[in-house]
Amino acid sequence: MANEITSANAAQAILKMVATNALPALAANFVMAILVNRNYEADLAKAGDVVNVPIQPELVANNIAESGTVINQNPNLGNSQIVLNQHREASFSINDVVAALTNPGLLQNFMNPAMIAIAEAVETDLLNLYPLFTSNAAVGAASAIDEARIDSAETGLFNAKVPSNEPKYLVTSGAAYGKMRQIGRFSENLTYGSGLPIQTGEVLQVKGFNVFRSQLVPKVGGNNYNLAFVRNAIGLATRRMPLPLPGTGAIAEYAEYPGSGIGMRVTMSYDRSTLSQQFTVDILYGVAVLRNNHAVQVQSND
Repeated sequence: MANEITSANAAQAILKMVATNALPALAANFVMAILVNRNYEADLAKAGDVVNVPIQPELVANNIAESGTVINQNPNLGNSQIVLNQHREASFSINDVVAALTNPGLLQNFMNPAMIAIAEAVETDLLNLYPLFTSNAAVGAASAIDEARIDSAETGLFNAKVPSNEPKYLVTSGAAYGKMRQIGRFSENLTYGSGLPIQTGEVLQVKGFNVFRSQLVPKVGGNNYNLAFVRNAIGLATRRMPLPLPGTGAIAEYAEYPGSGIGMRVTMSYDRSTLSQQFTVDILYGVAVLRNNHAVQVQSND
């Protein structure tokens, strides 16, 4: 029968379904990764490869003397390099492929923990770049976050000549975010705005920063290393990995969408130990500081 469900077409269908749903499920667990410069190209790569990430160049206007000699110039070509030195994977098994095909909720139950694991690995690597931001003086100290240090962080980015039209982000720990909600000028309707955050609990924007919180903000020696930055301060680059060779018993699809700036590989194979189909979602990526002066460490002990 033409519409008969066979093991072959069920395998292809479930693999495509996982690949289609994997990236949205991953993105739903991102904080940092949706804010930074993401670079993805459908080129095959391996761990250790170096990729060039184009960024808007910072130029200095040339001063040309009457003789025609160039007195001052900046040859910045507007790109940076990122090493693809991280290969993360998470696997899960599905005993009844047909049931998962007909019940999307069941598929999500299997897949979401794997996506959370990968998202947390990527987020941790991005947030752990904080010690490399040394161009601007760190603000704050071993005390609760306050309005003054948020103001100082914004001033630091202004003095670093970050374009005024660049969206600015402040990613804090849960504890620091909670303290911000208790700052009187931020929480009261009279001085801050219409019902935010005293009614909703959300600190959406403060001192020009779009504010987010993450459980993965590093805490060292009791201090939270929150981060104020703009998009081109940090780069996240991902590339394709080869598909399994024919005859290996494994099949794979790429999980990638135009404009997302990120891509993964989804591989399905048979796990004899559990008598089920095993799905492995893996991602090859690298993170790096692109512009040192476009971020400020915001320290707090909350």
